[in-house]
Formats: sequence, C-alpha cells, structure tokens
Amino acid sequence: MIMPIRNMMLAFTAGTLLLGGCTHQPQTQEDSRFNALVTTPQLDSRLNALENSLAQRCEGDADRLASQTARLDEVGESVNSLKGTLGSLRAEIKNLGNEASAPPADCPTSDIEALENKTLLGRTEWVGFPTIGTYLKARVDSGANTASISAKDITEFEREGENWVRFKLALDEDDTVIDDVRDKPIEAEITRRVRIVQASGEESRPVITLLMRLGPIKQNVDFTLNDRTHLDYPVLLGRRFMLDIALIDVSQTYLHERPEYPGGESADSAAQDEALDSKDDKEQR
Repeated sequence: MIMPIRNMMLAFTAGTLLLGGCTHQPQTQEDSRFNALVTTPQLDSRLNALENSLAQRCEGDADRLASQTARLDEVGESVNSLKGTLGSLRAEIKNLGNEASAPPADCPTSDIEALENKTLLGRTEWVGFPTIGTYLKARVDSGANTASISAKDITEFEREGENWVRFKLALDEDDTVIDDVRDKPIEAEITRRVRIVQASGEESRPVITLLMRLGPIKQNVDFTLNDRTHLDYPVLLGRRFMLDIALIDVSQTYLHERPEYPGGESADSAAQDEALDSKDDKEQR
C-alpha cells in the first residue's frame, strides 16, 4: 500500500531531528516557524484533501480496468462465435458440392407401394361360400367394420362344450342363390359376439367364420348374423375383411366372375342377375 502522506511528513520530520543529533539545541526563530507550520490545522486539511484525491484517482483507474477487462471478454466471445459460424458455412458449402456431384435418384417405376399386391374390388361383388354351396351378392363398404350375412331362424346351442348356432339364409324372392340352399339349415361354431348400437337400442349378435371366395381371394371371414332382408344385398363386406388385401373402386361393380357351384348357373349368365340391381344402388347398413 502507498504510505499516507501525513505519515511520510512525520517520518521526514523525525529523520531531520535525528540527523541533527540527540543533543538539545537551542530553538531558533526559523525552527519556531517550522513547528508552527507542521502543527497547523491548514496542513492537516491539505493532507486530507490530497489523500482523498489520490484515493479517488486509484478507484477510477480500477473501474476503468474492470470495464476494459469485461469488454475484452465480450470481444473474445464474439470471435469464438464467428469461428463457429464460419465452420458451419464451410461444412454446408462442402455438402452442396457433394450433392451437386451425386447422381440423380431413380424415379419410381411402379405405382404407390400400398397398391401393389392388392385386389381391386367394385362397390358390389359376387361372393361364394364353398362350405354352404352357393353364391350371393355382396356390398363392399369400408364404413362397416365386420362383415355380415343375412340370417333367420337363428338358434344357439351347445356342442361338445362349445357354443354353436343354427340358422337359414334370410333372402327375398329376388335374391340370387342356388335353390337347394335357400331353405337349407346351416350350422357353425360361434367364435365371438359383437355389440351393435342402433337408434332402436343395443343388441348382441353372434359371429361365425365362413370360408369365402371373391375373385382371386379365398379365405376365412368373420360374419355377424342378422336379418338383412330389408336391405339390397344379403352380404356386407367391411374393412376388417379388406385390411391389407383389397382396395375399392366405387365407380365399378362386379369386377370379378361369379363362382360356380353344383345346382347353380354358369358364371356367363351372371350379367342377367347383375342387371336386377336397382339403378340408384342405395344401401342401408
């Protein structure tokens, strides 16, 4: 630390006295004036003022040094940020050069992959039931979930500890079917039940599994049993059946031939039965 000025003056005075020797000397007129000058209040005031001025100057220098240090830190951060930005720009320019030199991607040569390996269906189709031995008209409707087949005289019973059902096809006189099957009792195991909510209330319907053919498709399909004689088509195919295997073109009808079974007519004669469809082609679920 810097020695206060007052202490310096006192030290200077003491040194002067020591240099003068320890022997007491008679005080001269000049010594009396000097002593009066040293002890006067004006000297104390001037010394205090000088100390305060030096202290303020030191504090000002410290503040300026701190401000300059902070400014240097900000400049350093800005430089580092600019370095990072320049590095990113160099990388982007390099990538642009690589993309420009890369060969163009091959254009797809086929339609949307989702359409591949799927059977196109019209809004109405012929379906066949090999285990029953007949063909029927079907409405294809993605708005429905589970397929449905028109049934009447539905009677549930138990066979070897399993739930079964016995029913007959519920058909109008105009519905196309092989005659031997029209009133034939059909039995099938109940695989599950579905709850149907309608304006008139709720009901539980049994679900059975039947082998079905539609064009190139031949698979087991779940059907609910309910009377559809008030509707235009005895069979309804929903989205559960079509999932991953079929698409619908609603502008088309009967894109696939009618299956043939003993006692029925040939597929070539199906056009006459198809012409019986109502012109407005309305269907209620």
